[in-house]
Amino acid sequence: MDFLGWAGRAMEAMALAFVVAAGVVVAAVIVMFVFDRAQRHDAIRRNYPVIGRFRALFIALGEFFRQYFFAMDREELPFNRAQRDWVKRASSGAGNTIAFGSTRNLSVPGTPIFVNAPYPPLEPHAARSVPLCIGPGARRPYDAPSFFNISGMSFGALSRPAIEALSRGAAEAGIWLNTGEGGLSPCHLAGGCDIIFQIGTAKYGVRDGDGNLDDDRLRAVSELPQVRMFEVKLAQGAKPGKGGILPGRKVTEEIAAVRGIPVGRDSISPNRHLEVGNDEELLEFVARIREITGKPVGIKTVFGSAESFRSLFALIETVGPDAAPDFITLDGGEGGTGASPMPLMDLVGVSIREALPQVADLLEEHGLKERIRLIASGKLMNPGDVAWALAAGADFVSSARGFMFSLGCIQAMKCNKNTCPTGITTHDPKFQRGLVAEAKFLKVAAYARGIREEVEIIAHSAGLAEPRGLRRHHVRLVQPDGRSVPMDVLYPPPRVRPGLAVPRVAL
Repeated sequence: MDFLGWAGRAMEAMALAFVVAAGVVVAAVIVMFVFDRAQRHDAIRRNYPVIGRFRALFIALGEFFRQYFFAMDREELPFNRAQRDWVKRASSGAGNTIAFGSTRNLSVPGTPIFVNAPYPPLEPHAARSVPLCIGPGARRPYDAPSFFNISGMSFGALSRPAIEALSRGAAEAGIWLNTGEGGLSPCHLAGGCDIIFQIGTAKYGVRDGDGNLDDDRLRAVSELPQVRMFEVKLAQGAKPGKGGILPGRKVTEEIAAVRGIPVGRDSISPNRHLEVGNDEELLEFVARIREITGKPVGIKTVFGSAESFRSLFALIETVGPDAAPDFITLDGGEGGTGASPMPLMDLVGVSIREALPQVADLLEEHGLKERIRLIASGKLMNPGDVAWALAAGADFVSSARGFMFSLGCIQAMKCNKNTCPTGITTHDPKFQRGLVAEAKFLKVAAYARGIREEVEIIAHSAGLAEPRGLRRHHVRLVQPDGRSVPMDVLYPPPRVRPGLAVPRVAL
């Protein structure tokens, strides 16, 4: 009887709890119904109270459901599952061999098909990459050891543990790390890697109180042995004509100290350098930085039209090649960023696929190919992309998002909200806790080595001794009718004036 009594009381308590819970739910529904009917900013919720709220929920969840359940391996944007999985396998040190057959649709227009040699070298690792000098005329030139490197990602856009992992990974793999425009922080220096210091339009880290370039601060940075080159950022692929944007919620005390800006306020860079309004002023600015630092100085820009590059190169011919920037980082319109207005992200800036061959041809045409090294950037993160860029005329390739994937990025698209679930682009300690730099740097290094090795495999198949030996006749591009055409037919060699032609690299 005692047991039956206890069971009865338990059932009564459960029933009472159910009634209370149901009452709470009904009350909440009534409140939401009244609120939805009264509000005026959302027509769906006003016409369909309570039920209309599910639309926003499904929209928010749809992005994740598509990624995991519905999108095919090669149809998702900005990077599909096949691209991300390759980076994951490479950064884990796992073999990237596959079985049965390719899942890639080889009839998609623009797909590069590399031309294999009928009698490739017998040595299994014949196509070894070699260092290449940048800025031979500078007091302290740089022999860059790798053709594949880390593109600009600033401390602020990325978290402290992410930058530390990139720094250590870059040192492990023997590649450079670009600081991005946010200045040089202790986490950049943590790994002891080679560094490109990017001077953005706000000049973070080398600015005076008025935002102008401070020669003394620039000289102090240049005396750090890890800083090997300087890059003057004119434009970025994801937002040409717009300066960097770092939301105030991501400007912590540490980031504010590095940049020299107030805590918690939006960090918005000017649209361009105040000192640079034309080609003449650009060359003067480059010369000023090179004289102060004694190190190679280049520019980062985006292709808008051939005429802007043609006028710059013509001016260099007039004043002499010593005035030229030591390198040009060419970013494509498909490049990424932490925050950008959608019209600039979607509609401004030419794709690297179209821009790179044209800029390489203009350098060749003006006899500047050996004077100015060309660095390609913009959604180039798999071996085929990198090999294509070298064949199109690049001397180096840099990637940002490829290395983010090696850190564990899941393409959550939360970079500008300080809620990145992997800790890469957030300064919230609870999310950063998941990113352990001491472990992730090995994945960064493995990814860089994986790219180099597989590009070398492509070059070896083409019968070459070095990946930079790839030329346009080594690549065929698929056309809309399904046929492939040699890239040197689509982009024929430029007419070079007599006496100006020089070989790209001795092989």
